[in-house]
Amino acid sequence: MNPSLIQTIVVYALPVIFAITLHEAAHGYVARMLGDNTAYLMGRVSFNPMRHIDPLGTIAIPLLLYFATGGAFMFGYAKPVPVAFRNLRNPRWGTFWVALAGPLCNFIQALLWRLLGVLLIAAGVDEPFFTRMAEAGVVVNLVLCVLNLFPLPPLDGGRVLTALLPPRPAIALARLEPYGFFIVMALVMTGLLTKIWLRPLVSIGYDAVTTILTPLASLLN
Repeated sequence: MNPSLIQTIVVYALPVIFAITLHEAAHGYVARMLGDNTAYLMGRVSFNPMRHIDPLGTIAIPLLLYFATGGAFMFGYAKPVPVAFRNLRNPRWGTFWVALAGPLCNFIQALLWRLLGVLLIAAGVDEPFFTRMAEAGVVVNLVLCVLNLFPLPPLDGGRVLTALLPPRPAIALARLEPYGFFIVMALVMTGLLTKIWLRPLVSIGYDAVTTILTPLASLLN
């Protein structure tokens, strides 16, 4: 195996594990707060990565796509947290907050990884492994946040939009859920999702993270 590939995998491993684990746990935790214990009873409100890793979606598919495209394209997913939305005390707004919890958790993680980067610089730590890992944590979490906010079910953004729409269009959008994954994959493979959604919104997220932490960075420097 290429040494640079091994180094890249090592640098990204921890940020990816944290990103998917806390994303899924956040869904289950907020669902429990709002009335549904399904994920909690199944042990999915957990920081244990093994409870959220899907062997196919988290490991096999990303590796296959990485090698098949020479590293140009990679896509994967974690095991979805089970939520019985009908059990939520307010199904409509409960669905909104449960769905939003995952992407919001990723944005917070992006802030924390950038904070780590700022602290490393302030402490005079210039070890490339740690600085690259901090940067990887920002990128991984922003991509996961933005991708999941795409307004098409079963992605989180689709559920958020369904909760915000009036009943008739919400029902029409929800009916797309069985086909949503394939639609998203087609958009990703053609590059359209990257061009019209991922790239511009990740850039905005990156600017937001930088702006939020600029006062602290200035203070430490």
